[in-house]
Amino acid sequence: MFVPEHPLSRLWLALARGEAVVAGVLSGTSADGIDIALLRFGVAGRPQPLAFATRPFPPYLAGELRAVLDGRALGAREIARLTRDLGRAFGRAARTFADEQRVALELVGSHGQTVYHHDGNEPTGPATLQLGDGDFVAAASGALTVSDFRSADLAAGGEGAPLSGVLDGELFPDAPRPLAILNLGGMANVTFLAADAPALAFDTGPANALLDGLARALLAQPCDLDGAAAARGRVNGALLTEFLRHPFFERAPPKSTGRDTFGAEHVARVLSRTQAMKLAPQDVLATATALVAESVARALERFLPARPRELVLCGGGANNPSLCRELALRTRLEARSSAVHGLAPEAREATFFAHLAVRFVLARPSTEPRVTGARRGGVLGKLSLPPLASSADSAPRP
Repeated sequence: MFVPEHPLSRLWLALARGEAVVAGVLSGTSADGIDIALLRFGVAGRPQPLAFATRPFPPYLAGELRAVLDGRALGAREIARLTRDLGRAFGRAARTFADEQRVALELVGSHGQTVYHHDGNEPTGPATLQLGDGDFVAAASGALTVSDFRSADLAAGGEGAPLSGVLDGELFPDAPRPLAILNLGGMANVTFLAADAPALAFDTGPANALLDGLARALLAQPCDLDGAAAARGRVNGALLTEFLRHPFFERAPPKSTGRDTFGAEHVARVLSRTQAMKLAPQDVLATATALVAESVARALERFLPARPRELVLCGGGANNPSLCRELALRTRLEARSSAVHGLAPEAREATFFAHLAVRFVLARPSTEPRVTGARRGGVLGKLSLPPLASSADSAPRP
């Protein structure tokens, strides 16, 4: 039944008119802020990008999140509070950014903050957890919200990641095939797009979770800015070979990973090994940068069905010149920022979750066996309604 005053009805009408403003919101595995992409969607034609921003977490929330991602155990009370507060933060960030851009926000696709993702070896089967409850996102944003995308993929037999491979063909419609799209977030994942086959995607291993963790420990900085310290260092070949023996690198796709495998404990092991060898900080970072790049290069060589014409770089790591140089050297591919194809590297993930929210509303399946291993036909996400007594103009403010 079509009910004109229902938020879904209003959204469908806006989509039909090509006027639906949608926000994609997330905090990646690096947890360095809230990414927000605003796009205008219709049921026909390409979505129109409007704006992108990264906003900091409130200070107390940033501290809590950093402690959790660095290994602090959570009890039920802490999980409940954190998922509530993250939901509010995501919703307020989307609402504030839409207000600044002077657009009426209709829909939010909120990925949340991953605090656990299986490593492929969980004996009971894959499991994942993203915090940032969708009901709190909807209440704070004043907009319909779709969230918890990964759970439906797991329920359909998938890994739950990397989801973005499903829609990379839509995000990069004009890039020449065959094409490899490499996302360098906390973890690295690759999507292979051919002209005549479904997308293939999988995680390749650690990226910024390792590099930033080492920078915090060795440089007392949140990251090795521009890879400057790594650029001054020398790669320790023997240690690189040792690190590449990690069993995750040998597994065939579909596969995914997270901080449970390549998080704080992994960083601590790398530090312990390099301290025993008395390596200088710049040499540790140079070797870790080479590890990220070499693990990508070996994955492309072993698991892609054909050599790509180009390596498109997305995520925060695309802004690390040292890592980009290592990738070009070790993959022997032209490695270019996704900006050359019209999408800023830092905006790709948030843009994807805006797309995914629209697909949920239109009941379009978003699972693919060659991406996460999930059966086809799965519609990803869960719907949360905003308070029906309030309009977007009366949504809560920070």
